Amino acid sequence: MIRILIADDHAIVRSGLKQIVTHTPDLTVVGEATSSQELLTLARQQPWDLIILDIHMPGRGGLETLKDLKREFPKLPVLILSMYPEDQYAVRAIKAGASGYLSKDSAPDELLTAIHKILRGGKYISSIVAEHLATAVDAKSDKAPHELLSDREYQILCLIASGKTVGEIAVELNLSVKTVSTHRGRILDKMQMKTSAELTHYAIRNQLV
Repeated sequence: MIRILIADDHAIVRSGLKQIVTHTPDLTVVGEATSSQELLTLARQQPWDLIILDIHMPGRGGLETLKDLKREFPKLPVLILSMYPEDQYAVRAIKAGASGYLSKDSAPDELLTAIHKILRGGKYISSIVAEHLATAVDAKSDKAPHELLSDREYQILCLIASGKTVGEIAVELNLSVKTVSTHRGRILDKMQMKTSAELTHYAIRNQLV
């Protein structure tokens, strides 16, 4: 029996994923985590065949948690689930070690297809993600300004560009307003900009939102 650990801070999402997975004879969900720290604790307690990880986790966040997992368990496959468009986070997730990236809008059959492909040692990415990865490989050594950002800074850039205030971002990411403001300052410095409006214009022009 394949042992799967689901990490998502929303009970209804975990329940839905568990229902889909457990209806497949060779799969079983034997662990659920609601935070990055809980996920790492469970990952250390026993062996797992696959982790399904929400990219939008409170605290360190899904991408940071993915990197933590891959440092400790480099061979453990991780499937990233996200409510964000593939062109925003998929390439970063794959580069960080994810075995696949799937939108939460995907059909249950696609989730099962992704799981089985990853368990066979493959990677599951859409044609859109494959195109972005190819572009990243072919790109010149000079990076675009947003590629200089950390994963958390990139996440906050996208949220700013989507019209969210610092306070709203703090609530959504379970961070303090001061922390978000600090990240915003670093983003502006790295991208050599002065206002959130400039960040928003850049994100729209480069199709980040």
